Amino acid sequence: MAGWRIGYALGPKDIIDAAKKIQSHSTSGATSIAQYAALGGLTAGPSCVDYMVTAFRERLIVLMEGLQAIPHVHLAKPEGAFYAFPEVSHYCRGKLGDSVIQSDFDLADALLEKANVAMVPGTPFGAPGHLRLSFALGLEDIREGIKRMAEVLATWSEA
Repeated sequence: MAGWRIGYALGPKDIIDAAKKIQSHSTSGATSIAQYAALGGLTAGPSCVDYMVTAFRERLIVLMEGLQAIPHVHLAKPEGAFYAFPEVSHYCRGKLGDSVIQSDFDLADALLEKANVAMVPGTPFGAPGHLRLSFALGLEDIREGIKRMAEVLATWSEA
């Protein structure tokens, strides 16, 4: 349910009551569509979960192998969710074609423009010089995105 932003909490009544006070002022209500999707996810049974665990494990392996094959990209194995945070600081100062790169923001913008690969700069997550990539998509899309990313990064030069 990537991106649906729905969840629930269980716990002692006093803690849940306190959490409700905070949550009710910080997020909006979940749409009925998201609620029904969550219900489907919760009632689908273990075979659905087993399938997704296997699929995400394979996606992670493909993503890690692809990123680690790109020079100057360093990646610790993600331990949760479906995001990778490769360290790409080598590419955060220089040029990609006609684009001057001075930060992970510039690098993410250039990769979107030149490779049609969307990712988020790491700085807002407290990780400057990193990029946040999702692997909640199909294997062929992951392979193609890494290929495009590698092709663009191969054009990097010092400014």
